[in-house]
Amino acid sequence: MKEKENILDKNKTTVDEFENNIRPSKLDDYVGQDDVKENIRVFIEAAKMRNESLDHVLLYGPPGLGKTTLAHIIANELGVNIKTASGPAIEKSGDLAAILSTLEPGDVLFIDEIHRMPRFVEEILYPAMEDFQLDIIIGNDGNSKSIKINLPPFTLVGATTRSGDLSSPLRDRFGIICKLNYYTNEELASIVKRTSRIMGVSIDDDAALELAKRSRKTPRIANRLYKRVRDFALVAKDEKITLDITKKALDRLKVDNYGLDEIDIEYLSSLIQKFNGGPVGLETIATSIGEEVTTVEDVVEPFLLQEGFIKRTRSGRIATEKSYAHLGINHSYTLFDTVENNE
Repeated sequence: MKEKENILDKNKTTVDEFENNIRPSKLDDYVGQDDVKENIRVFIEAAKMRNESLDHVLLYGPPGLGKTTLAHIIANELGVNIKTASGPAIEKSGDLAAILSTLEPGDVLFIDEIHRMPRFVEEILYPAMEDFQLDIIIGNDGNSKSIKINLPPFTLVGATTRSGDLSSPLRDRFGIICKLNYYTNEELASIVKRTSRIMGVSIDDDAALELAKRSRKTPRIANRLYKRVRDFALVAKDEKITLDITKKALDRLKVDNYGLDEIDIEYLSSLIQKFNGGPVGLETIATSIGEEVTTVEDVVEPFLLQEGFIKRTRSGRIATEKSYAHLGINHSYTLFDTVENNE
């Protein structure tokens, strides 16, 4: 029998052991997101001075930018425990009530993918966030009654890649809302060098910068690529990760100079060659490359949009001049040309 997913674990999240090892525990060690970091520092200090719990925090932005890390840092800086849960795993009102009832005064409750909680479950959060009360209905339909349970003051930290999917009532109950942005190459290079120090395999500065340039402006990807480059260096018996081994490894991994991988190239190629550059709908292009719609929308497209490879219009996705240039395709290339060439 498949073991039911644990919806609450104060020690573990969905990240692997590698990410746990390299995760910073203090704001001073957290690289990037300077405005967000300094504002949170002020809010934490103010909460400590008032001897109150920190206002509820909403962190949003593309995946891999450090929302989970920042949630753990907030708990560490406050000097309290953190308990974590995932929105999709909270399926019933009772699941959320069970989590809330375990909180101690000042605890941080981190809910990842909070936008994926069912709306009827979400409503349990409203009185909990506003009044630190838990409203529970017990009994059958004929004999049901509502009881209130007082909760200790706590801080809810919600993380989402889709802030627009949050209901207005839930979003409005967060006192602190922070958007995390993509990282610069220099910031990513600093993260890679910090990771190399922790993992005990040093990397040259130019190699760290090269890896950063191919990491889609995302720390999670930078650290993942570092692991793979480290493997190539280990097998090659290199004591240090050099620029040469980095380029060879990333080329073998089919990560190009812009950080686009096989799926990205397949997406752009399909958009241009199969659909004449668009416009084409999301479901159609996802089907054409054999990927899930959510994967394309949440993982593939954000970076392509950010970097100007595609445009999203009411009619569908459109390839830009940058896509044509990156793939070395003349913009006059059309679907009709493809048919002619195949005849």
